[in-house]
Amino acid sequence: MNTLSYKTVSANSATVNKEWVLVDADGQTLGRLASKVAKLIRGKYKPNFTPHVDCGDNVVIINAEKIVLTGNKWRDKSYIRHTGYPGGQRSLTATEMFEKDPTRLIEKAVKGMLPKNILGAALYRNLYVYAGGEHKQAGQEPKAINLNDLK
Repeated sequence: MNTLSYKTVSANSATVNKEWVLVDADGQTLGRLASKVAKLIRGKYKPNFTPHVDCGDNVVIINAEKIVLTGNKWRDKSYIRHTGYPGGQRSLTATEMFEKDPTRLIEKAVKGMLPKNILGAALYRNLYVYAGGEHKQAGQEPKAINLNDLK
């Protein structure tokens, strides 16, 4: 038996193959969209996935204002932050945050599904969310994919 054929291939920044991917959020459920986008950004759909390397794709999400939340989440889901001062806890419902900036719902959902470390911060920079159908990454020629085909 040749043991050399069983070497583990570990990706690094020189060998990784990053692509640009376009995702349409029209009619997609927020959590399901965010989990699949987080996997794309992380690189988990690639055969040479390496946990400690940025081997994922750059993802462009369009039509963020057409996202869907099921049940009563528009009213009941709350986003809590703290100003840093005593009694400085503030909260917004999903509706209030959506009215201010519809892209923040998707950004917060995807960021929460990425690692909470320096790698997660670097991966988060590979996400571009736009409220309308137009985006600024046309020069990169992102490949449109259907999230329903991914598991």
